[in-house]
Amino acid sequence: MDTPENPMMISAVLMFEQPIPIKRLKRTLEERFLRFRRFRQRVVEKGDKCYWEDDPNFDLDNHLHRIALPGQASKKELQELASDFNSTALDFRRPLWQIHYIDNFNGGCALLIRIHHCIADGISLVRVLLSLTDRTPEPKLERIAKKVTIPKPQGNAATRFLHRLVDSSQAGWQQAQLFLDSVRQEPNYPLKLARTAGGIAMDLAKLGLAPFEPKTSLKSQLVGRKKVAWAEPLALDDVKHCARTLGGTVNDVLLCAATGALSRHFTEHKQTIPDCGIRVAVPFNLRPLDQPIESLGNQFGLVLVCLPVEVHDPLMCFRQVQENMNRLKQSYQAQVTYSLLDLFGRGPDILERRALDLLSNKASAVLTNVPGPRHPVYLAGSKLVQPMFWVPQSGNIGIGMSIFSYADTVQFGITVDKGIHADPQAVMNYFRDSFQHLYDAAMSHAHGLHIAQAS
Repeated sequence: MDTPENPMMISAVLMFEQPIPIKRLKRTLEERFLRFRRFRQRVVEKGDKCYWEDDPNFDLDNHLHRIALPGQASKKELQELASDFNSTALDFRRPLWQIHYIDNFNGGCALLIRIHHCIADGISLVRVLLSLTDRTPEPKLERIAKKVTIPKPQGNAATRFLHRLVDSSQAGWQQAQLFLDSVRQEPNYPLKLARTAGGIAMDLAKLGLAPFEPKTSLKSQLVGRKKVAWAEPLALDDVKHCARTLGGTVNDVLLCAATGALSRHFTEHKQTIPDCGIRVAVPFNLRPLDQPIESLGNQFGLVLVCLPVEVHDPLMCFRQVQENMNRLKQSYQAQVTYSLLDLFGRGPDILERRALDLLSNKASAVLTNVPGPRHPVYLAGSKLVQPMFWVPQSGNIGIGMSIFSYADTVQFGITVDKGIHADPQAVMNYFRDSFQHLYDAAMSHAHGLHIAQAS
């Protein structure tokens, strides 16, 4: 899915209260990060085949770089640096990740991290990065991880193919056994299975027949240069209070705030607002929450969420977002898109590219919402003050919006391709304004109901 316009990288900017001693940072990475085998491996392509291979010349110094911003660098300079790195592809000759340690930022430091999506999805990588941290300033390091010796596959190609065939047959038989057991235990199981299959077929048809996105400034020709920005964090208690008052979820509130921000963008640029709303592609986690952190890879689907940017009243906008989300929660759209990505990824490149274009033509942006720790965390003794994460866009989608909760705050960030005429910092300001309008409307509505009940 890599293209010059959209490198498939998950990126993060982590800002810390104090400088991190570089030796302690290296030791933490060796102890906790490099214990994951994948971060010592590179991708090798031969013809149509791709596989993982241990990097014979792996060296941490190839991936950890120490730099500094000029003068008394502020948020603006850090955003410009993040924009530059988010526009630059990773080196496929080495394992696909980079960390830049930025000295003397706001009296502390910052880490700018890039990891290729083929290693893992966003949920998994956030868990990996959080595994580097502690709840106290004193780290609990055990020992430096050693390189894992990986046994070479036994036998020739024919033997290995036979083994895969036997494994597949055994897996198929196990699934059949599970099905028969379910029928014996629950006579209505075949009927439920048929209904599920019907629901999946219906969602597949809806996805295929959904119209392309309306032509707006958000769907411009991409140039491959990114601009990133992030807002000052919101208080999570305020967001929760707003959600409780309106009888919805935190996610509903934040999606409504994002809708208002994009609607304001259209208004400020005197652009026609689509009367049918716009859609954003939202990654939906399909990974079991109790799955061990060592399990990397990608286990997510995409759902297309309609944002009613044409609705200006914040309470009406909230109800519409809430209704759209409730409808999606009862669908199989995430499982359908996961299966399609998996299926097309195994086929010819031209088929994969057309499928990717088809999906990306049906969304104007990618929006992620990832829950982080509720308490502050420390990396190598330094407190994490503000974290920001971005997932890559794909196809012709040029906008990525990211919501991340951390230590009783909600962080909101955006990345925008330079070909799209949108000011990322202005959109961040619109997001905060949009939330405030919704919060004020919710409190006013609740107050009105209270007076009516009292009278």
